[in-house]
Amino acid sequence: MSGRETGGGRDGRDVYEYALLRVVPRVERGECFNAGVLVYCRAQSYVAARTHLDEGKLRALDPAADVAGVRAALRAVEGVCAGGAAAGQAASDDAGRRFRWLIAPRSTVVQPGPVHTGLTADPEAEVERLLDLLVR
Repeated sequence: MSGRETGGGRDGRDVYEYALLRVVPRVERGECFNAGVLVYCRAQSYVAARTHLDEGKLRALDPAADVAGVRAALRAVEGVCAGGAAAGQAASDDAGRRFRWLIAPRSTVVQPGPVHTGLTADPEAEVERLLDLLVR
């Protein structure tokens, strides 16, 4: 590949990857809604997650949902991205390893969607833009 994926782009933009975080209140039913976004930019060693839980959507899909538990799961994803003590066992992993671990398929209430790519000069602004566009 060419471009800024390796830090050498001409237009000041880097390749980034992103995945939506979906809440699946009852895994057996498969119904879901977007509650966050993960963004990873290799060239800038950047990984972050931003979340927004719509409690009304959650209760519509499962009136008995554990709202506090779902919020805790979303916060845990943000913590893994942030690194440090909040990342638990992933604390010593680089940004790419943390992103890959978070996008691995799982059968839990909070699940990652497919990975997509784009170009950005500012991954921090991109994660906020995607949250507004795809989640809120």
